[in-house]
Amino acid sequence: MASLTFLGGVSEVTGSCHLLQSEHFGKILLDCGMHQGGDDIQDARKEKFRFRAHEIDQVILSHAHLDHSGMLPKLVSQGFKGPIHCTSATKDLLGILLHDSYHLYVQDLERENRRRERAGRKPLPAAYDAGDVRRAISQCVGYDYDEPVLLEGGISLRLLDAGHILGSSIVELTLPEADGGKKLVFSGDLGGIGAVLMRDPEVPPTADVVLMESTYGDRNHRDMTKTIEQMTEILRQTWQAGGNVLIPSFAVGRTQEILFHLGLLYREGKLDEWDVYLDSPMAIAVTELYDRWIQLLDDADAEALALAGKPSIRTFLPTLRLTETADESMAINKRKSGVIIIAGSGMCTGGRIRHHIKHRLWRAENTIIFVGFQANGTLGRIIVDGARKVRLFHDTIAIKARVETLGGFSAHAGQRELVSWLTAIGGDPKVFLVHGEPTSLDTLAAKLKSDCDIEATIPRHGDVFEI
Repeated sequence: MASLTFLGGVSEVTGSCHLLQSEHFGKILLDCGMHQGGDDIQDARKEKFRFRAHEIDQVILSHAHLDHSGMLPKLVSQGFKGPIHCTSATKDLLGILLHDSYHLYVQDLERENRRRERAGRKPLPAAYDAGDVRRAISQCVGYDYDEPVLLEGGISLRLLDAGHILGSSIVELTLPEADGGKKLVFSGDLGGIGAVLMRDPEVPPTADVVLMESTYGDRNHRDMTKTIEQMTEILRQTWQAGGNVLIPSFAVGRTQEILFHLGLLYREGKLDEWDVYLDSPMAIAVTELYDRWIQLLDDADAEALALAGKPSIRTFLPTLRLTETADESMAINKRKSGVIIIAGSGMCTGGRIRHHIKHRLWRAENTIIFVGFQANGTLGRIIVDGARKVRLFHDTIAIKARVETLGGFSAHAGQRELVSWLTAIGGDPKVFLVHGEPTSLDTLAAKLKSDCDIEATIPRHGDVFEI
């Protein structure tokens, strides 16, 4: 009999990892994500698998975000040699994200070890190396959406479009007859209905078991039209104040969405004379990848992008400037007004956005706009929650800039969309709610019970359920 063990993304929105196993098909990981929000060095060292890596036969990856994929190099370093199944676009994205994550990790580790050396302490060893990153990527096997795949052990796989980011998938598994032939659906991260660039999430026709994300299980997103109106007004007021705008943004998905909306504002004559800097080598590479996979994007939005001469996010906004190098990034500091800076990371846990925050957060004429979820413990969450000062690069930075949160931007489905997606699946499945903070999980479970008479289970870390 098959069993399912919940190892990550349980009562939290990070570290997605679930273990599916039976004597017939062995051990399969659904996602292998890192915990984000704390110290990357300590997290990489302390993250311990509750299984032996060499005993894992296969990994099925829902999408490329690091909270779903970031521990793959460490899994490989500890002996995993099997295939990593995902969409072809996800495989391409991993080639960018995992290398970038390793680069930032090594930089932080080198700085930490210099401090330890000055203090007479032993240096910390790396949790994994560049070779492990390359091997993890080489072990990926990419598929098209809706392509039927027979995996080793007789388990059938189909990846459906989740509408979350480029290549994101809903995992549909049919267990072998020896395990009852049950159908398990893992939502991964579901996108919202009508989100720009992405197609709407597909709905599996039937399931016996459903693992559904619950990031926004306690709320619905603000109307996008009102969100864009709010953003336009914030930009106008900051322009009049003579300031700059900082937008911490995830390199995958959110950055491309923001660029698309800014491109629309430009073409409507509503962007004043802002110069827009995309100050993230990874986000630049990802945007280029979106352009190469334009056939996976929403058809209507791809047609709008063609206004630039050909379907391309990069050319849709003529005032967009791409800053690849550190020198180009530092040169932006000479601009005291009139620039919109989009940089990672989205939760301000690393990347160039932290340097821009240090230079601009203490000036009242500037604005920082948050356009995504800020997890507990992150610098972004601390700023959003109203802190008056933060500690950054060993300096105390006063927060005098205007702080705004735009609630309409989200790559995740809201509560109404989650309920609609789940109830459209036939078969009266057993439902597990994952990838959500406790309030979201509890609220969504209560909503499903009261409105749909669905008894959803909220698993705890390490819980095991038979299928």
